[in-house]
Amino acid sequence: MFRKDFLWGGATAANQFEGAWNEDGKGPSVSDMCTGGTKTTSKWITKTIEPDRHYPSHEASDFYHHYKEDIALLGEMGYKCFRLSIAWSRIFPTGMEEEPNEKGLAFYDHVFDECKKHGIEPLVTISHYEMPYTLAEKYNGWLSREVIDHFVRYAKTILKRYQGKVKYWITFNEINCTQMLLGDIISSSMVKDFSGPIDQIKCTEQARYQALHHQFLASAQVIAWAHQEYPEYKMGNMIAFVAAYPSSCNPKDIVTAQKYMQNYDWYCDDVQILGEYPYYAQKLWEEKGVSLVMQEDDRRILKEGTVDFTTFSYYMSVCVGTEGESDEIGGNLTGGKKNPYLKASDWGWQIDPIGIRYAINAVYDRYRIPVMVVENGLGAYDEVVDGAVHDDYRIDYMREHIRQMKLAAEDGADLMGYTCWGCIDLVSATTGEMRKRYGQIYVDKYDDGTGTMERLRKDSFFWYQKVIASNGEDLG
Repeated sequence: MFRKDFLWGGATAANQFEGAWNEDGKGPSVSDMCTGGTKTTSKWITKTIEPDRHYPSHEASDFYHHYKEDIALLGEMGYKCFRLSIAWSRIFPTGMEEEPNEKGLAFYDHVFDECKKHGIEPLVTISHYEMPYTLAEKYNGWLSREVIDHFVRYAKTILKRYQGKVKYWITFNEINCTQMLLGDIISSSMVKDFSGPIDQIKCTEQARYQALHHQFLASAQVIAWAHQEYPEYKMGNMIAFVAAYPSSCNPKDIVTAQKYMQNYDWYCDDVQILGEYPYYAQKLWEEKGVSLVMQEDDRRILKEGTVDFTTFSYYMSVCVGTEGESDEIGGNLTGGKKNPYLKASDWGWQIDPIGIRYAINAVYDRYRIPVMVVENGLGAYDEVVDGAVHDDYRIDYMREHIRQMKLAAEDGADLMGYTCWGCIDLVSATTGEMRKRYGQIYVDKYDDGTGTMERLRKDSFFWYQKVIASNGEDLG
């Protein structure tokens, strides 16, 4: 059984959901400079806004003007928790101001007040692929150590402001994506002097791991300060968890899968949960030609800023090794070999519900602190027929993953909550599409920017409502 105070809900990100990209003093973020794309055509990043291009984040799902309606719908579903992020450039438009933008701060006051009105606990991600574009231009994003101070000032500002309104915080979304395929643009924002397709951004391993080190330091400083100033706060971290299975029982493939998970799943978690780089980090750096530039106090800072709970996104698993299927598959910012036992989504992501049980148990076994799944869902084509969306495929996906989460809880893992991804349709981070829909609530918005923004309850809305009301017992 799930614990009685289980945090059922859903998740969004400001740059994919809010819109109002230049209203009420907000400055441009890196995401605001990205055009739309498809699963076969890369998004572009431009140095200026070009009038003949479509920038999906500029309007997105327009939560900025629909937040009361949207939160009321989440309340109707019975949500206990709403994971959302704060747009850094809505608070500090260039990232370098000494004083915050009051209109930006006030917007989130209103959002959190609405959450409270509907009995919903906010879970706030401080940085969710969201950096003021000015910082990316001036400093090349997280590659510069100077960005740390700007981030800490921003984080302290919102932690102070929302005391009494927000209890649960995550410093960085999917921080390990800095190591993965699109980490350069999505997570690190290392786009200085770049314009063009984002799949042409080339970043050295040295730059990736140095930028990641700076993010670790920023996170640790914020967490240590929050623990001192606001002991009631619960501070968490997040990775994109990818279960890696050996592609055969060849012992070489077993070791390959183990190493894959060390590099992509455990490396970041070890630093943020245990407060130090893992034992294999030195060899990993040597293999990748990385020589981290550290200052004298860095290891102490990491040790003093560890998290209270840990979270991850889970969408898929991969196979790795030398044998087995030769077909390569893609997915949530990473890839691997095709698993012949699994089916795939419309976007080619392998669907593996049992993998979420494996992930929860593996994380809890390693760290023994509360675990939360904060992203999970099915991106699919939804069709409105006679004013309804019959998304049985999404219900099936969620049912099987929740069933496996329940088994993980029964295994003994301390699972504190589940927020499915994109509970209200939003823009895809990887492709910039609206057609790749995740939500239980349909938004009338399309890839060309047209649409009425009308909200529509899908069949999954009513199904998830029953799941929450029964605390996961009614999955029919």
